[in-house]
Amino acid sequence: MASLLKNVFQNADISLSVLEVIAKNSYDSIMITDATKDTKIIYTNKAFSTLTGYDPSEVIGKNPRILQGAATDKAVTARLVEALKRDGRFEGKAINYKKNGNPFIMHWRVLPVKVSNKTKLWVAIQREGSMV
Repeated sequence: MASLLKNVFQNADISLSVLEVIAKNSYDSIMITDATKDTKIIYTNKAFSTLTGYDPSEVIGKNPRILQGAATDKAVTARLVEALKRDGRFEGKAINYKKNGNPFIMHWRVLPVKVSNKTKLWVAIQREGSMV
C-alpha cells in the first residue's frame, strides 16, 4: 500500500493538499492527537464539530477524555489505553457526550502514524451510531 501511495503522491505538496481535502471534507469525524503521555488533541475536522458540537478552538490542546462521561464504558477505554501503549490500532464503540451534554454512541478507530517505526501521532476516525 505504501509503495502505491508513493507512486500516486510523489510530490509532497500534492500529497499534503490531497490529505487536507480528505480531512476537511470527510463525512466522518477526524481527530488527530499527539503521541505524548497526555495525548493532546492537535487537529479536528468540520465533521468532528458537527458530531460533538465543539469548535476546534475548544478542544485543541485538550485530552479526548473531554468527550467521556458517566456512561462511558471504562472497559472500552481501558482497551484503548492498552492499544495505545502497544502502539497498536483500536476499534470500538462507547457512549460519549456532546458539548451540550447529550450522550451519543461513538464508533471509532484509532490508528498510529509511525515514522521510522516510532508512533508520532494518533488518528481517530469517528462516527455516531444509534442509541437504540
